[in-house]
Amino acid sequence: MVSIDHVTQKILTYIPYVLVLIDMRYEGVKCGRDGSVDNHMEMGKKLLAAGQLADALSHFHAAVDGDPKNYMAYYRRATVFLAMGKSKSALPDLSRVIELKPDFTSARLQRGNLLLKQGRLDEAESDFKKVLKSNPSDKEEREAQSQLTKSDEIQRLVAQAHRSFDSQDYVTAATQLDTIIESCVWDVTSREMRAECFIQMGDMGKAISDLKAASKLKSDNTQAFYKLSTIYYNLGDHEMSLNEVRECLKLDPDHKRCYSHYKQVKKLNKQIQSAEELIQEQRYEDAVSKYEAVMKTEPNVHHFALLAKERICHALAQGQQASRAISVCSEVIQSDPENVNVLKDRAEAYVQDEQYEEAIKDYETASKHSENDRQIKEGLERAQRLLKQSQKRDYYKILGVKRTAQKKEIIKAYRKLAQQWHPDNFQDPEEKKKAEKKFIDIAQAKEVLTDPELRTKFDHGEDPMDPESQQGHSHHHFHGGFQGFNPFGSGPFNFKFNFN
Repeated sequence: MVSIDHVTQKILTYIPYVLVLIDMRYEGVKCGRDGSVDNHMEMGKKLLAAGQLADALSHFHAAVDGDPKNYMAYYRRATVFLAMGKSKSALPDLSRVIELKPDFTSARLQRGNLLLKQGRLDEAESDFKKVLKSNPSDKEEREAQSQLTKSDEIQRLVAQAHRSFDSQDYVTAATQLDTIIESCVWDVTSREMRAECFIQMGDMGKAISDLKAASKLKSDNTQAFYKLSTIYYNLGDHEMSLNEVRECLKLDPDHKRCYSHYKQVKKLNKQIQSAEELIQEQRYEDAVSKYEAVMKTEPNVHHFALLAKERICHALAQGQQASRAISVCSEVIQSDPENVNVLKDRAEAYVQDEQYEEAIKDYETASKHSENDRQIKEGLERAQRLLKQSQKRDYYKILGVKRTAQKKEIIKAYRKLAQQWHPDNFQDPEEKKKAEKKFIDIAQAKEVLTDPELRTKFDHGEDPMDPESQQGHSHHHFHGGFQGFNPFGSGPFNFKFNFN
């Protein structure tokens, strides 16, 4: 049996060799790492030259991770970030380069240019002055001097813009800020000030553009999102207002103004969505009530009142409430004379109310603002046919029923009038002749209005009993039965009719 002392002695003799192997292994890893960084740098440069920016960036990331003190790795990565338009990411890398190698003038010059674009003019000027003091190349000296001069000019303009803004001369301030932002394209402060100028000038479109840019340039810009939400709200765009205020609350869930505004917008948005669902379900009276609630929820924003009335106009027109629809639609058109949708809805209501000439006027006005709208074209043609028809024979008027009358109402009216105008009720030849004509009209009116196909034709301005209107179409059997002969004969009245 081998003694424990012998085994221990054997192990101890191997320890120096193990330590040498570990040391060699460590040195190999170190060499491998250095080689890996160089490989990543070389591959990154090749991919950058080939325009494969994402792949180049991956290699420079690896180089920075492999050697956190390699200033060229940071500089190359900053170059890729700039090529990708990611200046925010490039700036920390350039600062790290300058920290590791303060005399690297190219990095300092590039950082100065980025700082100038961000509107950080004092910091930019400091970089440009240090470049000029660090024995730069002729090209670097010219660029630094040029940028320093530009920065001085912008500093003066910024002071002027602030004075104009403080004196409420927003037009002048906006013009001065235009010049500033041409050079300082990422300057959040200047964009926010110009946005406020546009708001005061009533140019909300430009204000929105600047605030959207500001919200992207500054990562925690709750104020920009709040302003965007309130602008959209005052423009009547509840959906965009809700989107923007939600972005504000993502950044700061406890933001008091954003949360208060969010509750109001959400309530209004829910009411409007509910009203639109009711319209889709053809529950028009309920939709009207819901939009009336919208006006109570927000009585102070004109755009929401106008939107609510526009949709009430539509719901009433669709619900065959002609007189109410005409009244509400007319209110909207008074404020918004070129509103095509409301013009179409009022035209439809006029048709329902048999005011065909007014309907034609609305369709013609709408067509001026929406030339290729098929609905307008078809509506206008229908209104014109109905006008022409109304000047001839109107089966609804003959029976004394509304255009919305159901079949039961039509048959009831027919029976009453048929009994009243039955030719056998009249003895005087002239009166009998008049009754015969009247009776035929009553019978034809019933024939047309109780037949769904014939009624649809008539409702679209086509008289199924009129040969002129039926040219190119097959005539209905009733009309054909009366053509060319006297249905009452020459003797006593012998016409049979059905009261069912």
